[in-house]
Amino acid sequence: MPEGPEIRRAADRIAVALEGKVVEKAEFFLPALKQHGSGFSGRRVIALETRGKALMTHFEHGQSIYSHNQLYGRWYVVRRDRYPSTTRSLRLALHTRTHSALLYSASEIAVLPTQDLNLHPFLARIGPDILSTDLHWRDVARRINSDSFRGRSLAALYLDQRFLAGIGNYLRSEILFDAEVNPASKPKELAQRQRNQLGRSTLEISRRAYETGGITNPPRRVAGLKKQGQTRRQYRHAVFGRNDQPCYRCQEFIIKDLLAGRRLYWCPICQY
Repeated sequence: MPEGPEIRRAADRIAVALEGKVVEKAEFFLPALKQHGSGFSGRRVIALETRGKALMTHFEHGQSIYSHNQLYGRWYVVRRDRYPSTTRSLRLALHTRTHSALLYSASEIAVLPTQDLNLHPFLARIGPDILSTDLHWRDVARRINSDSFRGRSLAALYLDQRFLAGIGNYLRSEILFDAEVNPASKPKELAQRQRNQLGRSTLEISRRAYETGGITNPPRRVAGLKKQGQTRRQYRHAVFGRNDQPCYRCQEFIIKDLLAGRRLYWCPICQY
């Protein structure tokens, strides 16, 4: 499933094609939404917004389209009516004079008044967006230690969108490794310096993933691994997907576990 950084990058691409432009034709292909096409045709897009893994397209007449890619959803931005070659099912098409923004395979699409977006069941319950410029690492450290979250394992907490919106499986592993904390630990068991480091790592790794298109290893390490001839898949992450390979810090072998129902990768030495 795409995580917060991937959704924000998709929004950036869509914004280039749609923001400030008039949608000449809007098409909804889910039966329950088909009647909304005429209401968005001829309307101008004023902004693209993301909150965690949700993307909202805001229009000038006070209506917004909410979408959540879930596991299989994917946005394409193409020249007008030049549809990609794919076996995915088209769910939403927004056409300007020159471009088309196409959403395939997503099952969660809704039309709402922009002012009522906070009432949407998903948006009403999520925590702060990990890519919000208003979010400081101290806010994350305080949130980690709040009564609502301090008694839960980090492995479970870092997949809960009510804690922070936008973190998924690969970011969870990479953040916990960067902060050098054990995934089974609870925030109340950590020293304040560890919670502070978790706050810093949470924002640093998430923002790095956004800026680099999903690469979470630090730039110097990436440069060194590239010189060794490694592929993007090999140099992308520090621990995620690297089970039975040596840790970059201590050379111990990375472990793959199933924690909170999802695969998690960690170092038994660095994160003891």
